Amino acid sequence: MTVLAGKAAIVTGGARGVGRGIVQRLAEAGAKVVIADIDGDAAAACASALGRQGLAVEPFAMDVREPQQAEAAVAFCRERFGSLDIFVNNAGRTDRQPFLEMSLSFFEELIRLNLTGYFVCGQAAARAMVAQGRGGRIINISSNSGLFGGRGRAAYGASKAAIVNLTQTMAIELAPYGILVNCIAPGPMRTERTREAAPSPAFTCRMSLPRFGDPLEVGAAAVWLASEACSFTTGHVIGVDGGFTVTGVMEG
Repeated sequence: MTVLAGKAAIVTGGARGVGRGIVQRLAEAGAKVVIADIDGDAAAACASALGRQGLAVEPFAMDVREPQQAEAAVAFCRERFGSLDIFVNNAGRTDRQPFLEMSLSFFEELIRLNLTGYFVCGQAAARAMVAQGRGGRIINISSNSGLFGGRGRAAYGASKAAIVNLTQTMAIELAPYGILVNCIAPGPMRTERTREAAPSPAFTCRMSLPRFGDPLEVGAAAVWLASEACSFTTGHVIGVDGGFTVTGVMEG
């Protein structure tokens, strides 16, 4: 599949988990991809593994919270691959604490990483795309936790909910430049951190497909959003979640 041939992309948090699945699918679709990650060694290892599959990927160590590093990643992509056409905001952290026990520092740390990092990187990417004058695609990764309340998720859920609104606002303001901005909300994913055979019953009771998703399935959604086939969709949230966000009463 070469629907993204000639395109260059950056995926933050691309060395592991959902980010790696997105990197792989974009590269398999023909894009040249910068694997941007705060763990430079993990980014290099991921690039080496995918490179052995014949995929065009390059590692780049960066902290998404730092504007200068975001700008450096964009510049690296443009210098290495000639342009920046696709940007995927994925870097973040999943963590939980009870609301009554949550410290201000915990709350602010998750907001700064999960939300401020998306603003910082999205702005750097959009400015480059505007300067290039050929449009582009920005894809923000949210979560089911950004669409529903959940125990222990005051910080994480708030950050992921804000990403949805950030996506909508970016979509409105960037449309005149030919930049489409959409969001993916994954459900429970099978990643390096997942040890259980199946998601918790707290999830599966709401899932018509009661299993872990594969990061490559999120990557497949990202490929469509990044492609020319997605030409009239912007500001939307696509759930890759086994039906979690549409499920009502399951009994009967």
